[in-house]
Amino acid sequence: MRAIVATQPGGPEVLEIRELPTPSPGPGEVLVKVAATAVNRADVLQRMGFYPPPPGASDIIGLECSGTVEVLGHGVEGWSVGDEACALLAGGGYASHVVVPAGQLMPVPEGVSLIDAAALPEVACTVWSNVFMLAGLEPEERFLVHGGAGGIGTHAIQVASAMGAKVYTTAGSDEKLAICADLGADVTINYRSEDYVAVLKADGGADVILDNMGAKYLDGNVTALATEGRLVIIGMQGGIKGELNIAALLGKRGAVHATSLRSRPTADKALICADVVENVWPLVADGQVTPIVHAVMPLEQAAEAHRLIDSGDHVGKILLTVS
Repeated sequence: MRAIVATQPGGPEVLEIRELPTPSPGPGEVLVKVAATAVNRADVLQRMGFYPPPPGASDIIGLECSGTVEVLGHGVEGWSVGDEACALLAGGGYASHVVVPAGQLMPVPEGVSLIDAAALPEVACTVWSNVFMLAGLEPEERFLVHGGAGGIGTHAIQVASAMGAKVYTTAGSDEKLAICADLGADVTINYRSEDYVAVLKADGGADVILDNMGAKYLDGNVTALATEGRLVIIGMQGGIKGELNIAALLGKRGAVHATSLRSRPTADKALICADVVENVWPLVADGQVTPIVHAVMPLEQAAEAHRLIDSGDHVGKILLTVS
């Protein structure tokens, strides 16, 4: 099979195409012939040597894909060779073939192309598991997502809006904020010129905050929470160590959750995928939620795709296709 490998930790230039043995599915697994994969911030961290795959996972970069079922492992039911699907992965997406636990394989949502379906698994599972399954966002609650123009942000805005929440988001330019508003954000905040904490406090605070910045935003996020608010931290782009104001959190009866999707047990990820298919895929099918794709490039241009991610000039997802 063809795959993109990081020859050493470093910049986009360390990504090279290689010929590797095609893996075989074990019991309960499926071999997927990949049509497309997506580039995520976590891929950049892995390329740089900061985010190794969990034990037993492929060391090839790539946390999601779409494609067709090519081989069924022993005991797999509900899938047939030739079925189109998309999948949540612990690794291995930047390749022509990948082995997937059957529980992490999902049907392509109605109305979505096989290529565009590669933009959905990671964001859909991340947003649904954290914002709804964990934080329990309810209709009419106030929801803040940082980085609304990114892959997670563009998806979170749409789903939260479709579920009836009042959506707030931050971004670094008026152009990106306009896109966020078009996707359903009720209040847009330019973090370069506005104080998101002041905006949220003026409206009573956020009931749920989804944050990928980590330490840099910890104090502000706690301050911006409403009474009984829930902060969910899913990344650490802004650092790994911060000071938590426990008095402020106690006074609000607030909660801080920190979660990671990639390292969860296979059974947990299967439950999340099933919940996503049940609750999010109908929103995609009726057009309330759509994959936001900034660019589609061939797998061989993975390095250029990483440069685009590094620049921050994209909106939504960047896809890599396998010819």
